[in-house]
Amino acid sequence: MTLFGKLIGKKSEPSPSVPANPSTIPTRTAEEYRKDPNYIQVFDSFGREMFVTKEQWRTNSLPGALKLNWNDPDKLYGIIVMALHDGFFADVLNASAHLYRTDPNLSRGATVYGIVLMKVGKLNQAEEVFRSYLKVHGDDGTVLTNLAKLQADHNEKTESENTLWHALEVDPNMENALGWHQAIHRERGGESAEARELERIAALPGSWRAQLWLARAALKTQDYEKALALYRISLSHAGQPVPTDLLVQMSGDLGNHGHLAELLQMAEPEFVPKLHGLLVGNNIIKAHLDLGHIEAASKVLEQLYDLHRPDWKQQLSFWDTAIAKAKIAQSNAGLKVPTESTMLMIDGPVWLKPSSPANSLFPHKYMHEIFISFLGGSVTALRESDQVHLQLSDAPGRLSRSVPLYLAEQVHFHIDIHVQTLLPWIKEERGAFMVSGKIWPDTDAAKYSKIAQPRNQFVVLTHLIAETVDRTTPWQIQLRLIRTGDAECIATLDSSFSPSDPEEGLSGLSKRLVAMLAQQTKTMANKPSTLYQVPSGILFSDYLLRIEQLLATRCAGMESHGPDFLSGTREILDGMLGLCLSCPSNAVVHILLAETILAMKRVRPDVAAEFKEKVQLLQKQNRLADSAQAVVENILEESPQSQQ
Repeated sequence: MTLFGKLIGKKSEPSPSVPANPSTIPTRTAEEYRKDPNYIQVFDSFGREMFVTKEQWRTNSLPGALKLNWNDPDKLYGIIVMALHDGFFADVLNASAHLYRTDPNLSRGATVYGIVLMKVGKLNQAEEVFRSYLKVHGDDGTVLTNLAKLQADHNEKTESENTLWHALEVDPNMENALGWHQAIHRERGGESAEARELERIAALPGSWRAQLWLARAALKTQDYEKALALYRISLSHAGQPVPTDLLVQMSGDLGNHGHLAELLQMAEPEFVPKLHGLLVGNNIIKAHLDLGHIEAASKVLEQLYDLHRPDWKQQLSFWDTAIAKAKIAQSNAGLKVPTESTMLMIDGPVWLKPSSPANSLFPHKYMHEIFISFLGGSVTALRESDQVHLQLSDAPGRLSRSVPLYLAEQVHFHIDIHVQTLLPWIKEERGAFMVSGKIWPDTDAAKYSKIAQPRNQFVVLTHLIAETVDRTTPWQIQLRLIRTGDAECIATLDSSFSPSDPEEGLSGLSKRLVAMLAQQTKTMANKPSTLYQVPSGILFSDYLLRIEQLLATRCAGMESHGPDFLSGTREILDGMLGLCLSCPSNAVVHILLAETILAMKRVRPDVAAEFKEKVQLLQKQNRLADSAQAVVENILEESPQSQQ
């Protein structure tokens, strides 16, 4: 597929929505389900992508959808078309008959009913529907085209071709009719005959689609001026708003031949996001990015996001990442070696800041004044560079931050020690997490830990070794316990874990760390509150990702930084919401979501607002215990100015 081709299918309506049902949650990867013709993509009320078998959709969802929209012709038509696309002809026979009787769009009702009758083998009835419409209401291109198909099925070749040509005389811009007509003449007389017929159709009053095909042929022969002239004729004949098909083909063909400036000049002024959607938006965004117009690409992307189409989520996320990479590449071009760095300091668990109402759920009385910090942000990776450069966060970089955050909260809840997490941060330019390619020297770790307030007696230094790209080959965490007074390493631990399933290795490491600290500090281990639950199994790695994303969202809200620091803002909240839905009674992940939304209000209030209804639905359908529910609601109601 060419870069400017149709990046998604022609269907422009959203995929059907269904109630959340555990049986529809994928057990294979989403990509595997999308490629399986036996499954249909659906979305629940939270916008989560799910998959049901065609038979499940036919028997469980289709009858209800038809009944619900029985008296709404537009929606009923959309459901019938989706059913026809999936081969459910008999299932919509009665509905199409009802639409035929009640649809104010008479041509649409007659066409759909006639097609369904043809599909179920009732050819005579279908012909009666088509001819009755034409007799009463006059010529209609779509009805005539389907009558021509019916005549072809009856082996009435001459009559079929005559009817097809008359359909094009009535409406020369029907894609199916034009394509069928051209195929007949290509088979009969080759490319020259096809070209002559295309010129003949282009001469018909109101024709614009034939000009598009002629322009495509001109581009192939590098007759650029002729192609542009044909596009101008096409646009002038099409009227307003410009049909989606016109903009898709024109922008795609111009893009494929490298005429990006002309693509934008001709297509973007006609682009109406709600009407033309992702099909045209894809090509405009790509053209802007290829020309280095990053902000213009971002503007178009936001217009598409504003339409709230869950079926576009994957493609919009792709562009979100592409734009973020382009911004970083642009920043790297003029990047100077940073001279000013600092340490971010997080007191306690990242989702349980000292001012949070959630502290009432996790009362913590310290019997000892022992302070310990956790320092991460260093990775030995497969490919290292001595040069300083910006890049999007990757899995090793995120883990270099999430592991010390996770270990700090584990110690906080399991032993009587004050915890603080330190993470290296570049203060210059737009701000960035620093990831070192080498473990921090013990003396530096002790120095940073002593600077923190209150002064820490110990620092736990973590270093990630991720020297493989194979997600099944283990990575390793090395841990050093350093006494800050003399910078002496008094104990070490290490653990191997699968990067795709890190729970066993990291949870085991946290237990050994708690036992080691209890011994070194002469303190007793605590039994944590029953409300403190870390998601397990396949959700454990997701939890690590989300606590790091809360940190990143808060950093984006710091002074002198802004939304450009953060990429994938909607994916962050989508992921948090999905984790809550997977752990409906887990207070920790609900607090994590609430704190992230609070932080997002400061960075991207528009994105936070997009999720308001979904979060309210979550609160309603998955209520926590009363005290925890009230705490989460209090956090959600906080203003971003209270963020610390």
